Amino acid sequence: MKATGDLQLLKRINRSVLLRLIRSQPDLSRARLASLSGLTKSTVSALVRELLDEHWLSEAAAPVATQSMGRPSTPLNIDTTRRVLIGIEIAVDCLRVVCVSLSGVILTQTEAPLQDQRPEQACRQMGLLVQALCRQLQEKGLLLSGVGVCLPGAVDEALGIVRLAPNLGWRDVPFRSMVATEFAALGIPTAYIQLQNDADAAALGEYEFAGGSGDDPLIFVNCDVGVGAGIVLNDRLFTGFLGAAGEIGHSILQVDGPLCSCGRKGCAEAFIGARALGRPRGLVRAGQYLGVMLQNLDAMFNPHVIVVGGRSCIDHPALIETARSAQQAYAHAAGLQAPEVRAARFGVQAAAVGAAALVLHQFLRPLLKESKHVPGH
Repeated sequence: MKATGDLQLLKRINRSVLLRLIRSQPDLSRARLASLSGLTKSTVSALVRELLDEHWLSEAAAPVATQSMGRPSTPLNIDTTRRVLIGIEIAVDCLRVVCVSLSGVILTQTEAPLQDQRPEQACRQMGLLVQALCRQLQEKGLLLSGVGVCLPGAVDEALGIVRLAPNLGWRDVPFRSMVATEFAALGIPTAYIQLQNDADAAALGEYEFAGGSGDDPLIFVNCDVGVGAGIVLNDRLFTGFLGAAGEIGHSILQVDGPLCSCGRKGCAEAFIGARALGRPRGLVRAGQYLGVMLQNLDAMFNPHVIVVGGRSCIDHPALIETARSAQQAYAHAAGLQAPEVRAARFGVQAAAVGAAALVLHQFLRPLLKESKHVPGH
């Protein structure tokens, strides 16, 4: 049994190697894939046939002549027309559901008020939205590869448990198993479900669908009711020992500062969170303190890119520019190069798209963790 399991894992790894090569270098031929991957031509040919049959890959209608004297080659690309991913964000006041292609193009998007913050009720409402979406996908002949779910809290990804989501009032909720049970009851055709923090998911969405490996390290700062950060480091999410890395909203920016929702004083959320923006001079001060936060993140992680997003940035575009100017001033004062600071590519859908990206990210890296279910199988 172990030998069979090892062979299946090896096959999954080899498939992921080919897919990652084609994502980074479109129009590769089978021969070129064999050369770049180090796999034999027969192995590449067999795996490519599987990936074509399962609609992970597509090939050109006609071969393309090569510079050599050999036979014309057939370019291969990621199939962006058949397989789709669903991403769901459970925010404090709403649910956002998106369906995206393997290249990150948003095909459908839905937003609905969160009717009840209790885990069971949120799960039920989410399931009904996904059930309706799956009917649409079936009518269009699209294949669902998996579902990602994210929310504002510390998540134990391996166990699928929400350890703490203070703005939702959740603690130690086995949410992934709840979602799996709900999906099965509703006949939703996927057994592959990912669960992650919203800022972590948003960071992965930017990494997988916007910048790619050239943006590593990348930090996503999510500004909403709470403030959080997702960190991509060395091609992986950096989530910390208990899944709480990036909880920058409760880092202290001022001793004895304003009271925060967590009960402490001077937290970043008390200056940058959505509740603070409505106070007199709240927006200007929030931009300045966000700049301080960006400076602190730069000092700790030296990222290539910092992406800033969330509802607060959508409602107040000047927030990012004020923060960028403040952060650049700190960098220049120390004679250092400031990282690129940019707005989220997917706007208010950043976290939901990132949740969808979780599925693809895990599929392309089968050694990240053991999983009983693999998309396409």
